[in-house]
Amino acid sequence: MNVTQVLSQTEICQSCTIRNRAICADLHADEIVLLNSIGRHRTLTAGEQLLWEGEDAVLVGNVVEGLLKLSTGTSEGREQIVGLAYPGDFVGRPFGGTDPYGVEALAETRMCVFRRQDFDAFAREHPRLEHKLLERTLTELDRTRRWMLLLGRMDAEQKLATFLLDMVERLSGAPGLNPELTGGNTVPAFALPIGRQQIADVLGLTIETVSRHFTRLKKDGILDLPSRREVAILDRAALQDRAG
Repeated sequence: MNVTQVLSQTEICQSCTIRNRAICADLHADEIVLLNSIGRHRTLTAGEQLLWEGEDAVLVGNVVEGLLKLSTGTSEGREQIVGLAYPGDFVGRPFGGTDPYGVEALAETRMCVFRRQDFDAFAREHPRLEHKLLERTLTELDRTRRWMLLLGRMDAEQKLATFLLDMVERLSGAPGLNPELTGGNTVPAFALPIGRQQIADVLGLTIETVSRHFTRLKKDGILDLPSRREVAILDRAALQDRAG
C-alpha cells in the first residue's frame, strides 16, 4: 500500500461511525496509520462466508456496518448460532491457529479486515491494542453466558424481548438506528437488519412463533411495527418485564 492509499484509509478511519467503539479506539494517530497499512476494507453480501469453523485462522476484522452470525456445527450435523456480531464488534481469533466458529454475513456488511499474522505482530508491539483485545475477550465471555441463558432457559416471548433489547443496545449510535419523537418521548425506532425467518433461526424458534409474539407485543402496546422490518419500542420497561 502506497502513502496516498494509507492517507486515504486514515481519513476514512477518522470519520468512521464506530471509531470510538472499534478495536483501534485507543490507538494514537500514528498507530492508526500503521494499522491501516496492514488492513483493507471489505464488503460482504448477505450469505457470504468470512471464516470457516476449524479452518486455519487467516483473517481477523472489525465490523463497521451490517450484521454477522457466529455459528458452529453440532455432532448431528446441525448449525448452532452462538452469537451475532454488530457494528463495532471484532471477529476472528488473534494469536490462534484455527477459527473456533464460522462467520457469515446476515446482511450486507462492511468491515476492516487484517491478515491474522500481520495483526498479531502489530498487537504485540502496541500494548494499547493488546489491552483492548483483553477487554473484548472478557466482554465476549459475558455475552456468551447471556446467550446460553437466552437459548437454554427462556421461553419464546422472553427470547424475542431479550433479543430486541440487546439489538437496540448494540445498534445504538450505529447506522440504522434512528430515534423518533413519539408522544413527547424518545422512542428507539430502527430497521431490523435481518428478517423474521433469520430471527427465528437465531433464537431457535419457528417463523410462525416469532410473528405471533411480534403481533402480541404490538397488541399490548409495547411495540409499534410500521412494517415487517421496522420496530419502535413504545414501552421499554414493559419489554424488559417480558424479557424476565
